[in-house]
Amino acid sequence: MMKKRKVIGLGLIVLIILMAAVNGYGIAKKIKEKDLPKKYRDFLELVAYIILPEEKEVFLQLTTDRDRDLFIESFWKQRDPTPGTPQNEFKEEHIRRFNYANKFFSRNSPREGWRTDMGRFYIILGPPTSIERFEGTLGIYPTQVWYYYGDPAKGLPPHFALVFFQRRGAGEYRLYDPLSDGPGALLVDSQGISPEDYEAFYEKIRELAPTLAEVSLTRIPGDFPYNYQPSPRNNILLADIMKLPKKNINPNYATHFLEYKGMVSTEYMTNYIESTGTVAVIEDPFMGIPFIHFSVSPKKISLDYFEPKDQYFCNFTLSASLRRGKKILLQYQRNFPFYFDPSELPRIKSNGLAIEDSFPGIEGEYKLIVLLQNSIGKEFCVYEENIVIPPYSTSPRLSKPILAYKTQSYGQELHIPFKIFQEKYIIDPANTFSSQDTIWVVTQVSGLNQDLWSKGKVHLKINGMKSDKAVKKSYNIFLNAYPYRQSIFVAQAIQASDFTPDYYEMVLQLYNGQEEKIAETRTNFIISPLKAISHPIAHSKAMPLSNNFLYFFMQAQAYEKAGLLKKAQTAYQRGFGLNPDYPKGIILYGNFLNRTKRFDECLKIIERLKDKEKFQFQYHLLRGQALMGKGLYGEAINELEKGNKIYNSDTSLLNSLGYCYYQSGQLQRALEVLQASLKLNQKQKDIQSLINEIETKLKKK
Repeated sequence: MMKKRKVIGLGLIVLIILMAAVNGYGIAKKIKEKDLPKKYRDFLELVAYIILPEEKEVFLQLTTDRDRDLFIESFWKQRDPTPGTPQNEFKEEHIRRFNYANKFFSRNSPREGWRTDMGRFYIILGPPTSIERFEGTLGIYPTQVWYYYGDPAKGLPPHFALVFFQRRGAGEYRLYDPLSDGPGALLVDSQGISPEDYEAFYEKIRELAPTLAEVSLTRIPGDFPYNYQPSPRNNILLADIMKLPKKNINPNYATHFLEYKGMVSTEYMTNYIESTGTVAVIEDPFMGIPFIHFSVSPKKISLDYFEPKDQYFCNFTLSASLRRGKKILLQYQRNFPFYFDPSELPRIKSNGLAIEDSFPGIEGEYKLIVLLQNSIGKEFCVYEENIVIPPYSTSPRLSKPILAYKTQSYGQELHIPFKIFQEKYIIDPANTFSSQDTIWVVTQVSGLNQDLWSKGKVHLKINGMKSDKAVKKSYNIFLNAYPYRQSIFVAQAIQASDFTPDYYEMVLQLYNGQEEKIAETRTNFIISPLKAISHPIAHSKAMPLSNNFLYFFMQAQAYEKAGLLKKAQTAYQRGFGLNPDYPKGIILYGNFLNRTKRFDECLKIIERLKDKEKFQFQYHLLRGQALMGKGLYGEAINELEKGNKIYNSDTSLLNSLGYCYYQSGQLQRALEVLQASLKLNQKQKDIQSLINEIETKLKKK
């Protein structure tokens, strides 16, 4: 007797394809630079001194010219000082310097001009403020001194000098190093002077070329070294110069380019926007399940104007996922259009916008990934955070606190991000406050018993991070100030004006009646020196609690993907119990029951779909697969054939129907149906194997 074969469903195939698209970057191979087309080798030469290692790493993993072109466009956009204009002044100036270096610094050198020392520093720093030449000075090898004004804000001295010379009077000009070359290298005749006698070298150079003497010992004029010994500051300055073009460039856009190019539309890929975000895990007091609340604020928002209604608007598509490694346990998408009157435009531009949402999670350690795409301006940003959702426990614990700058009351019948009972906490994802703000601190205390509730407290400590004159304060929140429950939310209002501008650490500790610490959590915040902070405007959607059955179905799917089938069953039952007539919930639950071989239960619940015209295909498919699972192949064929008349291109149905034909001895019909399925998806190894077996049996007849 033939072994029963696994029937592959369309949903699984789609998931596998999606995972390959999303996570393929993890196994991408680097292409050697020499194997790139010339256009892209030329690009890497052009940006050799300004590209970050992370950017180059990503570029060498791209496999198509289209992706490389998009990456190059994005590369220059990240460096555009005036992104709102058609010109990119940085790119134009960099190309000008590169071409100049190639034209003028390749003389007397076997290398291209950009590869020479002079070329490198010309490209990084631009033309010198002035040049002093010693190219016909008796006793001195040909030398040039380039003088620059430095920007202290970028870590450079107010002015400095770079010395280039022809070693032993021949070849290209090399960068002179006071420490490794020493001033003797500039002299045609240094015989009779000890290599360690810097003072003697200095005096001899001063006789021949007075202005060269000082810069032979130091690159920073006026910073004359003690005992004539060149200072290590020379090399520190050099390192700072080399870092200049890479400062203030966040490589996240590059890594996100590689990671999300399968998920973000092509036209968005060159418009990565940085963002700030925050996340909180809160056990919902009504549903008793953990929710992941998050807020993401793009640092730039493009807007459009809708003339018929005299309104400005933007439109965000939010995609959120919960992942364990490369496995997506939960994923969903929502749209967030935002319209406002022209009078609000200055406020929106000043404050920015924060998109907030929440969804149910399951216990474990995950990475939260929130992808925001604004159709206006074709921009995208990504917020990622590792989170821990603790399992249910009777042991006391504290949640990571939520920090808010104000609260707003809503009805209990609505589920809103960062809302607890009737209060929504209005947060700033950057956790930054001004002296005018009230800081609301909220934490959830779980695992309470009567004794801990009646005698326990949450001790809140706040410590400034400055080493001198740091502000330190503490507060006690007594648990019995709140109605007794096993899980309660406690809050403390703090006046930001009580703190000086600084970075602060906040530590919350749970103590029992014996003053024993039994739990602890912490977070950080900033008190700004500004009198007022432009907090981003929160934009979210409310969900009536009457629709909370949707959350249980979401949670059930996550449990199922995590392999926690008993918990998935419980969540499916809760969702179904709250709304047994929700068609999509019936389909989800029915599929789960079939996958877990609870065929009679599936047959029972899907009868609710029998008279729903829009769901006849799913009704016949689920019923047919349940009957197939029970071994009733004739009845299963009848149901599956009805489904196939409604829609004949579903591989899950075709595979089930072909298997039933096979088990019923109808080999030719089985072969035809399974071949039709394979044409739709050629990557079904199990189906190909079954087809081969059927063809072998037919040949023997």
